[in-house]
Amino acid sequence: MGDGVNLQFRQQLLLIDGNLGAEDVAALKFLCTDLIPFKKLENVQSAVDIFQLLMAEDYLNEEDTFLLAELLYRIKCHFLLHKLGYTKEKVQECLHEKGRVSPYRQMLYELSENITNEMLQEIVFLLRNRLPKRRRTTSALELLILLEKQGLLTENNVQMLEEVCMNVSPDLLETVNSYRRAKGEILRISSYKMDGPKRGFCIVINNVTFDGVLQERKGSSKDAEELERVFTWLGLDVKTYIDQTSEQIKELMEMWQQLKDHKDRDCFICCILSHGESGAIYGKDGELVSIRMIMSYFTAKQCPQLAEKPKLFFIQACQGKEIQRPVYVEADARIPDFSSTQQSLSPSESIPEEADFLLGMATIDGYASFRHVQQGTWYIQALCSKLQLLVPRGEDILSILTEVNEDVGRRVDRWGTKKQMPQPAYTLRRKFIFPIPKDPPPSQQY
Repeated sequence: MGDGVNLQFRQQLLLIDGNLGAEDVAALKFLCTDLIPFKKLENVQSAVDIFQLLMAEDYLNEEDTFLLAELLYRIKCHFLLHKLGYTKEKVQECLHEKGRVSPYRQMLYELSENITNEMLQEIVFLLRNRLPKRRRTTSALELLILLEKQGLLTENNVQMLEEVCMNVSPDLLETVNSYRRAKGEILRISSYKMDGPKRGFCIVINNVTFDGVLQERKGSSKDAEELERVFTWLGLDVKTYIDQTSEQIKELMEMWQQLKDHKDRDCFICCILSHGESGAIYGKDGELVSIRMIMSYFTAKQCPQLAEKPKLFFIQACQGKEIQRPVYVEADARIPDFSSTQQSLSPSESIPEEADFLLGMATIDGYASFRHVQQGTWYIQALCSKLQLLVPRGEDILSILTEVNEDVGRRVDRWGTKKQMPQPAYTLRRKFIFPIPKDPPPSQQY
């Protein structure tokens, strides 16, 4: 160290260095990443090397040792603070004004502290195609640095981290969410009121078997079960109805329209899984029911209890004729030779003209939507997956549906020939944001 540095100060730094192990040095190195260039930190072997770099960058000197005190505090070496004239309480008091370690770096370090060896192995396995080959990652800090070097992780882009954490541990995901909330990325400004005593009702109509020429919708029960799990997790009371005729669907809509209990609920959600044509879905009896008619039961005039409250409808059904299909992927439409008499209707024409409605369609008008006979439909599975990932981030429903579009649009059948693009239409006046559930997502519970 330079000759101008007081001998006593140098002795203090050496004493601190002597009390720090290899893991402590690695932690200090990581926390200094935003302050000192990667290249310089790569050659660090000891705490003294870090002190030297901090002094060279004028972050540390005899008169101002707070940054070092902050670093020791962050790595929980509180017993060394007295060598710099600080206590744990004094550092906490000064952090707001003098702290230099960014919230982003703090979040990553906290994350690394909670990643067990078993979790690390799982994360490395999930990211195996993105990490350098022939390089063994031995610590969480090393992994995070690798991701940063490759541009996969930045202060303003932690999405990959969120996806990995969701698969490995919801506790880890909450650390990332806390960071985003602190940054102000999770906003609830100009949002629908979602803090009532009860969230709302969600009804799921799952038509699987049909009379006449319509084929059985194998795999649809997987969708219905997933919808029930996810919307229950989101705080809704879910009711599922199986194999409803066109008349039964209308009767159900009338029953739910007249329900007085909507008064104390924040919203209403209706999911319909069936075969369909442009602007309509099939009842079990093979008769069509207009989507616009279904939604019109819940206008402010017809259902005053839901006035000014968000009403969301998710429709999994084809909106056009079936195309040639492979063995494991089926289209939610009629058999090919059964001609349609329905006039073409876009989702925006199906939605009521008044405010506070959202219609999420599995596919754009005139096209088929696809269903795996075991895993369920592309659209519903993507919707449930993105709700579980993005609701804990505080994303609004339109942002979530954009992600669903991206997910489904990227999928193809195993021959690489069939694609699908969902289409939402809405008259929402505010952001619709589900409150973040206290429990982990269903995918972490089952």
